[in-house]
Amino acid sequence: MNIINNNKTGWIEVICGSMFSGKTEELIRRIRRAEYAKQKVMVFKASIDNRYDATDIVSHSQMRAPSLPIVKPEEIYQYLTDDITIVAIDEAQFFDESIVDVCNDLADKGYRVIVAGLDQDYRGKPFNSMPQLMAIAEYVTKVLAICVKCGNPANRTQRTVPQDDQILVGSSEAYEPRCRNCHKVLD
Repeated sequence: MNIINNNKTGWIEVICGSMFSGKTEELIRRIRRAEYAKQKVMVFKASIDNRYDATDIVSHSQMRAPSLPIVKPEEIYQYLTDDITIVAIDEAQFFDESIVDVCNDLADKGYRVIVAGLDQDYRGKPFNSMPQLMAIAEYVTKVLAICVKCGNPANRTQRTVPQDDQILVGSSEAYEPRCRNCHKVLD
């Protein structure tokens, strides 16, 4: 599909941080502002993320927005129409490395691409393709949570259940926000 939005130059915005930092809330806030401005937004999420809803993106505070769950980033193209100007993607860390090329291509075609995701995994290591997305983005917003142990700014996600897989979809039953000093990798 060769849809090109020539109304303006495209760009990429990345919203990143730990769990419970407000990434999805910020994504929904930007979506709603665009909709108020009568801009057409298409929202996507990784189909693996069915914590609160099978289709909507939902923040931990229960803010929600309709979205389309997809397995592969390339699926975005089949939903694009001429009136769409903004593509929003939640939980980008769950996608493979093709998310970087898809986001870059969409921005090159004139879309405003807003991506939210964890920048670090539970070990405190860069999470999948998020570092590459942050590197090519025009705008990066890093949001912080509050450490549940000491109250300092939390930029890490503490896994509280024993599980070695990098991806474990969960919420407060498996994770909590921690600062650099209180974050510990479980053995």
